[in-house]
Amino acid sequence: MDGANGMRPRGAARRQGLALTADLVARTLREVADAGLLPGMVPMTDDDYRAAARELLATAPGGDLWFFGYGSLLWKPAGCTVADHRLALVRGWHRAFCFRVMRGRGTPERPGLMMALDRGGQCRGVAFRVPCDDAEAGVEALLRRELPIKAPQAHLPRWLPAETEHGQVRALGFVVNRRGSRYAGRLHLHEVAEVLATAAGHVGSGAQYLHETVLRLEALGIRDRNLWRLQALVAERIAASAGSGERAPESGMAGRPA
Repeated sequence: MDGANGMRPRGAARRQGLALTADLVARTLREVADAGLLPGMVPMTDDDYRAAARELLATAPGGDLWFFGYGSLLWKPAGCTVADHRLALVRGWHRAFCFRVMRGRGTPERPGLMMALDRGGQCRGVAFRVPCDDAEAGVEALLRRELPIKAPQAHLPRWLPAETEHGQVRALGFVVNRRGSRYAGRLHLHEVAEVLATAAGHVGSGAQYLHETVLRLEALGIRDRNLWRLQALVAERIAASAGSGERAPESGMAGRPA
């Protein structure tokens, strides 16, 4: 459980028990050339981003813009002006590695898995506030970060009610497109662990993404039980592959967290 009211960070003391260490993550990193857009991928244009931002803002609550971070937004800046942030709870959605990627942290030969919000449960994360005057630029920056292609779309922007200790806000989040071809469905944690322990691309590996996310959540005082179990399974799989003599990537080729 989180802090007394479910919202206060407790520090990073529990990180000592993390099984997925930096040394294990380093075994998954390798140098991979960026193959660029794959057949069937349609890139977003500047006009697409501007139109999408205007459409979202037309349905936005008044005042400052809020967006919800549950994965890499917690440890990699969004690229927009952030004036404040609060621990937040979104009900009806949970974080999960639920869509496949063949670029970035995977390849066509060995696809990876990426995180989005999927239906059911609840998700603790962070609500970030963007000043009203910067809202349009903020939404566009988020869309450019999260939606590099418009087809096939893996996840979709959506306004979500987020509970904070200062009241509820409507925050922009990204939920998985269950009708999309890249949706992986509800996978068993052992299946996810196998992918994250072995898949990597030009940006980095799935294990690296998981490691960074769990570290940041722990620092915020958020214990995601599924991710905690998953990091242990991924660590076990990486260690087992090294012990069995399977070919491991060279640890010196560190990818960029993204």
